[in-house]
Amino acid sequence: MKLKFIYTALLSAMMLGATSCNEWLSVHPEQEIEDKELFTSETGFKEALSGVYSSMVSDQTYTKELLFGTMGVLAHEWDNFPAIYQDLTEYDYTKTSAQNLIAGIWASNYNSIANANNLLKHIHANRNLFSNDNYSIIKGEAIALRAMLHFDLLRCFGLTPAVDASKPAIPYCTDFTYRVFPQLTVGEVADKVLADLKEAEALLKNDPILTGKEITELVDNGYLMNRTMHLNYYAVKALQARVYMWTGKYAEALAAANEVLSSGKFQWTTQDNLRDGADKSMAYEQVFGLNNVNLSNVESSFFNEDYNSNSFSVKSATLLDYYSNETADLRYLFLFKNGTGGTTIDFRYPVKFTQSTSGDTFLQNKMPMLRIAELMLIKAEATQRGGGDGLAVINELRTIRNTVPLTADADFYVSLVKEYRRELLGEGQLFFLYKRLNRPVILGAEEYDPIALKAYTFPLPISETEVAQRQPNR
Repeated sequence: MKLKFIYTALLSAMMLGATSCNEWLSVHPEQEIEDKELFTSETGFKEALSGVYSSMVSDQTYTKELLFGTMGVLAHEWDNFPAIYQDLTEYDYTKTSAQNLIAGIWASNYNSIANANNLLKHIHANRNLFSNDNYSIIKGEAIALRAMLHFDLLRCFGLTPAVDASKPAIPYCTDFTYRVFPQLTVGEVADKVLADLKEAEALLKNDPILTGKEITELVDNGYLMNRTMHLNYYAVKALQARVYMWTGKYAEALAAANEVLSSGKFQWTTQDNLRDGADKSMAYEQVFGLNNVNLSNVESSFFNEDYNSNSFSVKSATLLDYYSNETADLRYLFLFKNGTGGTTIDFRYPVKFTQSTSGDTFLQNKMPMLRIAELMLIKAEATQRGGGDGLAVINELRTIRNTVPLTADADFYVSLVKEYRRELLGEGQLFFLYKRLNRPVILGAEEYDPIALKAYTFPLPISETEVAQRQPNR
């Protein structure tokens, strides 16, 4: 991918100020040559957008650490995990291994942001290059990706608005440049995320997933097919629901979630598809999923039932506890595989990152980013906070998953946390739920006080604080 020129020198200059003038001058001409070639055609812009998505398929972020790796370990989802994460289970962010994992998330997401900003820097002046609705859709996706990437950095490195919206958090980068962006407060970053998502929503009004326009291979070589593999209009609404929940705007979150859920564009995966292994990633339920052509490597590296030191798993008793011994739950029945024998016989490995057994390309290579099940849980909480019956919404989801409804006397927020764990295990959302709710206890880590330990907010990378002179964020 031509966008590889972004990855090192410019990123360092833009974010850390660590590249000297001479180093910057040595790479700048090459940068201009690459840009001149890349952004002279619509195809070049398509490649540039593809480069943003490709940069997100990274172990440092959306193939591992922001899903089942760092985030899964912090939420104590796993019984077994690689030794490199041990310090994270104790919320000790001072150790080298933890600092390296945290710095990798920071650098990788800002790298993807740089890619998106480079595209956006050139697209307005080249509007004449685009056919059909491609200008607004490509621009809308790039802006939405920038918002999503910043939001996940905010969730990692910023306090929640409910705790302190005025606390310094992270830079919000809106240009492809070597200048250092200022550190903004939690509230300022959240406002910019929502503003970007609002602009993206307007730009994506012509998205075929919204308009229903039929796209075939004969229309621009099928470029606008498979919209759930892109940050489409409904994915923007789903992201808005996440951000509104984060900022305490529950009515807005409910409206955004309902727009997606009531659209009729997404369906619940069937018991047959789960049983047969055709839809292990719940692709039908994905509002947005990243295309990972190396998905089989994710399974063999991190969820290997024959066991290796890099694998993540839970014990059979733990899994039963997660699902409250309700063994008819479709998620319990079909979304885990057993260890093959010996020391692994009691281990259970999730299969949602396993390649589909179907020949249908729609079901293959998908990393779940946003699913309608999460929107149901957002709807449940927003309904509860608005004075309605949130437990009834949770029970709608539980019925879909073939498990018994919760009784009316159930503690709503305890039930919500447990349902997030059942539904979104390994998808990176449980730890952020604990953080947003400011829960004093993380299930499975009762001996630690995450609030007192400041466990919910990562320290800024050392290089960032030393070179860019950022203010404390915790």
